[in-house]
Amino acid sequence: MREDLTSVGFEELTTPAEVDAAMTDQQGTALVMVNSVCGCAAGAARPGVKAALAVSAVKPEHLYTVFAGGDVDATARMREYLLPYPPSSPAIAIFKDGELVHFIERHHIEGRSAQMIAQHLEMALEEFCSPANA
Repeated sequence: MREDLTSVGFEELTTPAEVDAAMTDQQGTALVMVNSVCGCAAGAARPGVKAALAVSAVKPEHLYTVFAGGDVDATARMREYLLPYPPSSPAIAIFKDGELVHFIERHHIEGRSAQMIAQHLEMALEEFCSPANA
């Protein structure tokens, strides 16, 4: 489950210090996935994220992941950066220069296909990560 994302370039953040190092004074664009063991993470979120990154002409500069239920403290710290949204896993966030600009909560993932997640995320990447929209 972890390797599903790290194998495509995500940096796994396993401690609060790693989360802070990645997110403090963050420049450029970052995609953060709050990973989990649930079926919607395996069936829709992770495959959708990977598909979007594979086909999108626009890519974020940084890819980060935390594992809910596995790296509890790191996930709790990342959730501070995801405020005002309540805890959600799986979840997908886009940051631009340290500001949360797009968030896909679990209820936007559940019941949707990986293709639907990929299409949603591809549009969000185009909107928030494109140099034309800087």
